Amino acid sequence: MKTRRIFPVVILLLITISQLVAVFPASGQEQSKGKFHVLALYENGGHHLAFTNAAVPWLRQLAADSSFEIDFLTRTDSINIGMLSRYQLFFQLDFPPYGWKPEAATAFQQAIDSGKIGWIGLHHASLLGEFDGFPMWTWFWEFMGRIRFKDYIRDFSGGTVMVEDSAHPVMKHLGATFRIEQEEWYTYDKSPRQQVKVLARVDESSYIPPSPVRMGDHPVIWTNPAYPARNVYIFMGHSPGLFSDPAWQQLLRNAVNWAAGHN
Repeated sequence: MKTRRIFPVVILLLITISQLVAVFPASGQEQSKGKFHVLALYENGGHHLAFTNAAVPWLRQLAADSSFEIDFLTRTDSINIGMLSRYQLFFQLDFPPYGWKPEAATAFQQAIDSGKIGWIGLHHASLLGEFDGFPMWTWFWEFMGRIRFKDYIRDFSGGTVMVEDSAHPVMKHLGATFRIEQEEWYTYDKSPRQQVKVLARVDESSYIPPSPVRMGDHPVIWTNPAYPARNVYIFMGHSPGLFSDPAWQQLLRNAVNWAAGHN
């Protein structure tokens, strides 16, 4: 008789507990809801070190203020398919497209080709050609719009960026134009426009000081819709002063959220 009375009480208690859990989720679950994970690869040396030293703490703060977590790497040795499967966004933070470990290159290609990870590339990510004894990464050349690095403004110039697609999420709240006060402005053997969707270009006539290093049609922000992964290349990314620029900060926030699939 006692056993028969206990079972209904136990069942009622379990139902009550399950209802409370549904209403008041565990704090750990509540904190992790909606979070995504970002892997940032950056150069820990060279003439981009000042930019990196400004970028890393800024991105850490952005992650703390937003719904994502971020990890940093300075080498490609540990990148493989299993590792990339833990992330929703790969941020190529001024890291060139050469010298990658073969397994890392293969894993990255597969992740982008399958749409399993988003991608943001800055500045040095378009340094395509034969550098430091490494051959051209043909897949990356296709991914970036079949361009090859040609020249750059060594003494830097300010330039006006002309937004071409204000409706794209990466370009929201940036207006028709915004100014970048100090940049190297790479040129390529040709414009990538025929292969990619251009979001913005630089007006070469706006360079201060003026420079003869020009390419005519000069895209500086674009995405390649031929790939399943959300991807965006942003040329500007040399001066640490960019992280004091409200337009640049807005651009990066937009890019992170869009490429990670959060808008």
